[in-house]
Amino acid sequence: MTSSADQLPALAQCAYRIRRYALRMGEVQGQGYIGQALGWADVLAVAYGHALNFRPQDPKWEGRDRFLLSHGHYAIAFYAALIEARIIPEQELETYGSDDSRLPMSGMVTYTPGMEISGGSLGQGLPIAVGMALGLRHKQNPAFVYNSMSDGELDEGSTWEAAMSAAHHGLSNLICLVDINNQQADGPSTKVLGFEPLADKWAAFGWHVQRVDGNDLAAVLAAFDQARALTEAKPRVILFDTLMGKGVPFLETRDKNHFIRVDPSEWQQALAVLDQSQPAGAVA
Repeated sequence: MTSSADQLPALAQCAYRIRRYALRMGEVQGQGYIGQALGWADVLAVAYGHALNFRPQDPKWEGRDRFLLSHGHYAIAFYAALIEARIIPEQELETYGSDDSRLPMSGMVTYTPGMEISGGSLGQGLPIAVGMALGLRHKQNPAFVYNSMSDGELDEGSTWEAAMSAAHHGLSNLICLVDINNQQADGPSTKVLGFEPLADKWAAFGWHVQRVDGNDLAAVLAAFDQARALTEAKPRVILFDTLMGKGVPFLETRDKNHFIRVDPSEWQQALAVLDQSQPAGAVA
């Protein structure tokens, strides 16, 4: 794998399609965690379009990199990435949130191919990731474990216990991805419980730390590559500052966009706005 700038156009198309799939699923239910999906799409595009080792036709392949969705309410974003990665057929997005669907509104491992854990109880992903990383190391499996989590999970003591444990065990096969969008159900994350200076805190816990603009594809790509190539025996964390609703301006500026209810006409408006700015060569 390389971090050549030649990959950026393809990754931009990937991020565009992930956003579009998420909007189409949101339209099915008329609501959802769309702001997070739009903001996290660039990170998911680099993860599934570049960084992760996986086999679309064999989601349980033992050599795969594990991608844990700790923030289970981001499932709509994750399903969009799984569709882009061809792990889930595109036509299934029409079943999102429906009875007997493989795409429930919160991520569940028993339902969805490519889902590693049932998320939703915030602060549980990183402890599980530590256990997985230890297990893979004991089996001499070279796979990486990626834990995708929200800034709201920084409020949880289990997150910091796991961070301390990961550093103690020198888990160089563990990469944590934190979405810093400064939004929680109860208000701005930094007002619910202040977590800055965040990079300094992770570094003090013994992690290799990067903080980048999570909506700058070049920066995201470089951060993923650096995290994977690091030779130090320590876990790695990438802190991504993202914009909720990225790519759809009238959603970016909503006062309350943690969970979005959109009027029926607005779904098509959102898709039209996204399509107008689609990267060259992208296919809707």
